[in-house]
Amino acid sequence: MIKITLPDGSVKEFEKNTTPMEVAKSISEGLARNVISAQFNGDTIETKTPLTDDGSLILYTWNNPEGKKAFWHSSAHLLAQAILFFHPQAKLTIGPAIDSGFYYDVDFGSESISENDFKKIEDKMLDFARQKFEFEMRSVSKADALSYYKEQGNEFKVELIENLTDGDITFCDHSDFTDLCRGGHVPNTGIIKAVKIMSVAGAYWRGDENKPQLTRVYGISFPKQKELKEYLELIEEAKKRDHRKLGKELELFAFSAKVGQGLPLWLPKGAALRERLENFLKKAQKKAGYEMVISPHIGQKELYVTSGHYEKYGEDSFQPIHTPKENEEFLLKPMNCPHHCEIFNVKPYSYKDLPKRYAEFGTVYRYEQSGELHGLTRVRGFTQDDAHIFCTPDQLIEEFNAVIDIVLYVFSALGFKDFTTQISLRDPDNKEKYIGSDENWEKAENAIMRSAKEKGLKTVIEYGEAAFYGPKLDFMVKDVLGRNWQLGTIQVDYNLPERFDLTYKGSDNQLHRPVMIHRAPFGSMERFIAILIEHTGGNFPLWLTPEQVILLPISEKYENYTKNVLHLLENSEIRALVDNRNEKIGRKIRDAEMSKIPFMLIIGENEEKEGTVSVRKHSEGDLGSFTIEQFADFIQDEIDKTLQQF
Repeated sequence: MIKITLPDGSVKEFEKNTTPMEVAKSISEGLARNVISAQFNGDTIETKTPLTDDGSLILYTWNNPEGKKAFWHSSAHLLAQAILFFHPQAKLTIGPAIDSGFYYDVDFGSESISENDFKKIEDKMLDFARQKFEFEMRSVSKADALSYYKEQGNEFKVELIENLTDGDITFCDHSDFTDLCRGGHVPNTGIIKAVKIMSVAGAYWRGDENKPQLTRVYGISFPKQKELKEYLELIEEAKKRDHRKLGKELELFAFSAKVGQGLPLWLPKGAALRERLENFLKKAQKKAGYEMVISPHIGQKELYVTSGHYEKYGEDSFQPIHTPKENEEFLLKPMNCPHHCEIFNVKPYSYKDLPKRYAEFGTVYRYEQSGELHGLTRVRGFTQDDAHIFCTPDQLIEEFNAVIDIVLYVFSALGFKDFTTQISLRDPDNKEKYIGSDENWEKAENAIMRSAKEKGLKTVIEYGEAAFYGPKLDFMVKDVLGRNWQLGTIQVDYNLPERFDLTYKGSDNQLHRPVMIHRAPFGSMERFIAILIEHTGGNFPLWLTPEQVILLPISEKYENYTKNVLHLLENSEIRALVDNRNEKIGRKIRDAEMSKIPFMLIIGENEEKEGTVSVRKHSEGDLGSFTIEQFADFIQDEIDKTLQQF
């Protein structure tokens, strides 16, 4: 008999060689019908893998991320099988599951694939799926694996196998299809009920532009046709909300080939929106005791060597700037923290002076590959809402908790209500990626976990996701389309104060090291605004939107009254503009709706006579007649609903 520990902590005894599927059946028939993957002692296994030892078992369904991974990995096999059916000479390379679906990289040789081929590939995948082929794993010697793919003339698989250890190589078979595979499949292909080929793109083998270019075929699959339909509807909604599309339509930002890839140009409306975001956070920071600082856009290379950033990220930096002086090198600033360390170092501090909280909207520059650039979410120049707190160890928890309060305030004011927090720790099996002692890392990690617990945050722990100098608390926000984004981060750092020899005089009259907290509620202004655009669909909170009100006079006869209304609104600090085009009122209303301006004020004969305005709300319609004072109060009440005081 073997003892199997389940996720709830219960332990059950089973005959040796019992499978995960049999364990599921012992729990309930419903679970057995839905279980599609399993994990045993941390290793992904098949639902029919015999269990021979005591251990911990987790059963996954479609509703678990791990279950989806197995489902989509299995679907990648089906995709490859269908591709070989139509292109027998094609060479398969790799086909992993990704966050949404899967892909397979293929060398089609002299042949090619286009959107016109998608339907027949989907149909063939479903044809194979309906035959309920079981996925069978088998171990293969390195010699036999190499022989198999050399005979096929597949140099890509040969290269993969040459880097594997003999004894750890497995093939997966289903029907007449065989692939090099580590495992992790659904019980049989019949579970796959709906598939869609999403797109094709070029991809270099192993991501190396000096190696052959392959065709990457993206797909997605579901256990129900209804779920595929819902997903495709979500994709269409995402296209409508794409920040690149809305940014252009709303005249927020632009890019110029002459200026350079990944370097956004903020247009007047976008600059005004961004400035309001900055002022919003500056106001909260001032109340929280932060001091604004400014650091230059470049720094000596030695600064980043001292901090450790150059060793870790030098390849992602722009090339050094050489001056007329021999051996003098500068870098475009890739991050703000080393500069803030040097600001702290300007003068000596006592424990009575701490904490010191330095904040800066600092623009930094990193060289992203051109293929990785994407609108505002991946750029080469971006501004971080950076702050660094230098405190005593005794102040650490209180300061960390206070930063959490600021992040939660930002999320509340901007409508991000659905989020979790991720405690990002270092990889215990790969410590060479990080700087600093085990003792300092343990103190930093324990501080974050304690603070998150005190604030009652819903957390998950991820190993290997820490910054190279310290662990992080990352805020993972779900937008209205159900997509997860990392927004806001807080980091505890014992290491940079050491590398920069930062000190303060303690109550014992001795010098001590401060602890450093890195924090950025927005992260980067560019990426944050991109996500905000897509989350709101361009319908920003009333306090933030570039234009709150548009005045729509029915004809030029009411121009003077319209100017008076505009003046009164501006006196109430309401952002308004006038559409005085020679167009019919219906056209003006439609254009204002397209521009996503929250309120439209219709002005005609009755309004002028009565000293009122007729109010329409974006996407909702008529709200009735208001005096200017009533409307100004109404706007302020609407703002107060979302923008609380910090």
